[in-house]
This record gives sequence, C-alpha cells and structure tokens, in this order.
Amino acid sequence: MELQRLLSHVRKAVDDYSLIDDGDSIAVGISGGKDSLTLLYALNSLKRFYPNHFDIHAVTVDLGFNNLNLGPICSLCDFLNVQYTIIHTEIAKIVFEDRKETNPCSLCAKMRKGALNEAIKKLGCNKVAYAHHKDDVVETMLLSLIYEGRFHTFAPKTYLDRMDLTVIRPLLYVKEADVIGFTNKMKLPVCKSPCPADGHTKREYAKEMLKKLEHENPGTRERMFTAIVNSGMHGWPEPVKGRKTYC
Repeated sequence: MELQRLLSHVRKAVDDYSLIDDGDSIAVGISGGKDSLTLLYALNSLKRFYPNHFDIHAVTVDLGFNNLNLGPICSLCDFLNVQYTIIHTEIAKIVFEDRKETNPCSLCAKMRKGALNEAIKKLGCNKVAYAHHKDDVVETMLLSLIYEGRFHTFAPKTYLDRMDLTVIRPLLYVKEADVIGFTNKMKLPVCKSPCPADGHTKREYAKEMLKKLEHENPGTRERMFTAIVNSGMHGWPEPVKGRKTYC
C-alpha cells in the first residue's frame, strides 16, 4: 500500500467521525507491531497538511519480558522527529509469575491500558490513538456475538470520563492486508511480541473463522463491516458528512 492511499483512508475516518480537533495532543500507543507503527507513520504524515493542528507523542508500555528490543523503534521516532516515551512495568511478572493466570489476556490488557493512560495524562495528552484496523472491528463484533450474545464492537471514538481522555481509532477503514503491505513497503521495524500467549487467543480463533468464511463466501468481511457502520449501535453515529460509504 502506498502512503498516499493509506492517508486517504485515515483522513476519511478522521473526518467522518471528527477524531481530531484543533490543538489536540495525541499519544500513539506503540506495541511494536505492524499496526501501531503504521498508525504512527500515518498520523505523523497527516499532521503536515491536516487543517486542524495537532501534535503526536509515541508511547510504549514495556510489559517487562526483558526480551523486547525497542532500539529500532527509537530510531524510527528520531527519523520522524516524534517524541518517544517508554514506560517500564512488571506486568509480565504479575500476570504470569505472581498470579499465574490461565487466561492472562484480560488482566494484562487492563493493566497495560491503566499504565498507558496514566503516562499519557502525565505527558499532557488529551487523546490516545489505538491502531485497531477494519479487520479488528469485525473480529471484535464476531467475538461479542459468540461469547457475549450481543451485536457490539468498539467505537471510532470513545471518551473515558474517569481519565478525561478520548480514545480514537484512525485506522478504522484500513484492511489488515493493507497494513501488512505498507509495513513491508516502508520496511518498518516491527518487533515480535514476546508474550507467550501471542497467537493463542480468542481473537486468533475469530481471525481464522473469518478467513474461512471469506474463502467460502467472498465479501463476507466487507458486508459485516457495512452492517456495523450502518447499525446505529452506541458509539457508531452516522458519519459527520452524512456518508454511509467507506473506503
């Protein structure tokens, strides 16, 4: 995927759901994976010409596995002239050694988000950008149907009143395949997750299920995304410009 095409998808999501206001200070959560690095590159490029002025600050929560090399990401942030902050924690020890969680993802995610949000507030940011893409939206909806019995997924924009912080998802219209293509084209320094649970989660189950559905019924993923956009569910208002279409 070319940068220009990526930016067209990101700007459309930002415009459709009013994700960025003038004067925003936006923290970009960097896990080291392809999605967050693509988001960082996209927002850094968007700020050069977007009419609403905003700043970005890259932030990584180091879970404490002691085998995550963030050096290449530091170099990327230097190249992009983006301030980068690493928050060191002992979340891995708490989850896997102290608590010995059999289903570690929920507790880990809660603690990681807590550490990230606390750091973001200290940095003076009023928004945090998550790198959820179009496939994540559909997978989350499928997981909700299967395990919760409701039609639900995360919203383009969410206000966290306890933290006085707004979560935005600018990659909303970008397919995972396009993220992979952009990452490869730009040779972004992707870091493999050191988590032992990586690749063995319910999300991987949903991903494989969608892959099978898409193979047997081409266009399934897009139709599911259309259903979400047009559903009127909480957090999914009609796009500001009144458009029901998307990239």
